[in-house]
Amino acid sequence: MKYLVALSRIFVGVLFIISGLIKLNDPLGFSYKLQEYFSVDVLNIPFLEPYALMISVLVVVFEVVLGVFLLIGYKPKFTVWSLLLMIVFFSFLTFYSAYFDKVKDCGCFGDALKLTPWESFTKDIVLLFFILILFFGVKHIKPIFNKLGTTVLALLSFILSFWFGYYVLMHLPAKDFRAYKIGSNIQEGMRIPEDAAKPVVEYYWKFKVNGEDKVITTDGSYPTVNGDFISVDTKMLDEGYQPPIVDFSIETEDEDLTQHFLAEDKLIMIVSYSLEKIEKQGAEKLKAFSDEAIKKGYTVIGLTASGDEAKQKIKKANNLNFNFYLCDEKALKTVVRSNPGILELNKGTVMQKVHWNDIDDIKL
Repeated sequence: MKYLVALSRIFVGVLFIISGLIKLNDPLGFSYKLQEYFSVDVLNIPFLEPYALMISVLVVVFEVVLGVFLLIGYKPKFTVWSLLLMIVFFSFLTFYSAYFDKVKDCGCFGDALKLTPWESFTKDIVLLFFILILFFGVKHIKPIFNKLGTTVLALLSFILSFWFGYYVLMHLPAKDFRAYKIGSNIQEGMRIPEDAAKPVVEYYWKFKVNGEDKVITTDGSYPTVNGDFISVDTKMLDEGYQPPIVDFSIETEDEDLTQHFLAEDKLIMIVSYSLEKIEKQGAEKLKAFSDEAIKKGYTVIGLTASGDEAKQKIKKANNLNFNFYLCDEKALKTVVRSNPGILELNKGTVMQKVHWNDIDDIKL
C-alpha cells in the first residue's frame, strides 16, 4: 500500500499541477468554457455566468495548489478530501457532457490538448481510482520537508499561482496554443486538404411498408423501398477533418471581405468581441495608436460581433478613424484574450499580437 500511495501521489500531484497551470495560463478561456456549462442548454444555472471568470481563477489556482500540497505532503487529510470532492464533481460534469452530448470539449487541458467528452470522463475515472488509493492510504502521505519548509512552500504555491493568473489576465497567455498564435496563417488554418478525412454520417430512413414502419440505414443514398416515405434522421459517426479555424470572417451586412483583408501585407486588426463590454481604458488608447498606424501605411480595421449602434457609439466617443466589421463572437474570443486586443497581420500571417495594456509594445 505504501508504494501504491507513493506512485499515486506523484501521478495525481503532477497531473493536477500540469492541468491547472495550462488552464491558469488562459483563465479567460476556461471562464468561457464554464459559461458554456452554466448556460440554459447545459446545467441551466445562468445566474453563475457573470461570475465565471472569478470561479475560473479560484478553481484552477486550487487545482495547482492541491497538486503542490500532495507532492510536498502538506495537510494530507485536507488535501486528499479536497482532491476527492473535486474529481467527483469533475466526473459528474464530464459524464453529463458526454451522455447528453452537451459540451464538445471539457477544457480540462485548455487549448493545449483537446479531449472528447468520453475521453475526459475516462480520464476522470482513472484519476478517481488513484485518488481513492490516496484516500484509503492517507496515513502513508508524509511531508517531505520540516513543518516550516512545507508551510512556506504551500504559501508560495498560493502566491505564485494567483500572481501568474493576474499577470496573464493583464497581458496575454504566456503560451498561446490557439490557431491565431504569432506565426500562424489564418488562411492556412481555414483550409481543408484535398485528402482530408470526410465526415461519416448514418441516415435512418423511415418508410411505411405494408402498413408497418420500417427503418433502413444508409450512408446517405436514398434507399429503394416499395413503401411510403415518412421521415429521415441522421447521426454523425465521425466528423472527419476539422480545420483549426472554422468560423473566422470579416464581413459587412451584405459582403464578405475576409480574403480581401487577409491579402493585405500591412494590416492592423483591432478586435473587440463586444463593444458594449469593451474596456474603457483600452478603447481610449485606440485613437492615437490607429492614427499612427495609418500614417505609417497600415490598413486599420476593427472586428466585433456588436451591432451598428454600438459601432457608431464607440467610434464617436473615441473619435476613431477606422471601420468595424462583423465576425462571430466566439471566434473573436479565440483570436485574442483581450477586449480590445490588437494584431498585426502580413498577408494573413499573425506577426504581432498584444493585450490593450501592451499596445505600446506593437512595433509599427
